[in-house]
Amino acid sequence: MNEDYGNDPLGFMRNMWGNMGFSLPGMVAPTFDLEELDKRIKDLKAVEGWLRMNLSMLQMTIQGLEMQRTTVSTVQAMGQMASEAAKKAGEPLSTAEATPAEAAPGAFSEAAMWPWQMMQQMREQMQQVAENAAAQATASATAAAAEAAKPKSRKPAAKKD
Repeated sequence: MNEDYGNDPLGFMRNMWGNMGFSLPGMVAPTFDLEELDKRIKDLKAVEGWLRMNLSMLQMTIQGLEMQRTTVSTVQAMGQMASEAAKKAGEPLSTAEATPAEAAPGAFSEAAMWPWQMMQQMREQMQQVAENAAAQATASATAAAAEAAKPKSRKPAAKKD
């Protein structure tokens, strides 16, 4: 494999590309043969398609890894929040004496209930916002009704000459 390429610094690359069935682009003498040009165009388009396919696969792999990273970090954050909530809920026993389930009796059931608790909090907040909006609408309607019920003093219209 130790071939002498003489004064040609790109001889190795030409040989490598030549073994693949097509020549190194831009490194060959131009030709005026239309069939040869069509063949080169066809070969290079095949390489372009292969490269695009590999690029798409690479991009999909990157996206998949990014989604996996986001999911793992979210799960870790939720686990940390659940463990902090469990610590606040009660004093755990010594970890040397008890299994994790015994160390914090309500911690695991509480950790499993976090979605329900979050939904309850969101529902309560939405209900409070709706009640505030209804109270504000009622106050506005009452004020408008009171304004409409007030007797208005009628001024005579000015006479036009």
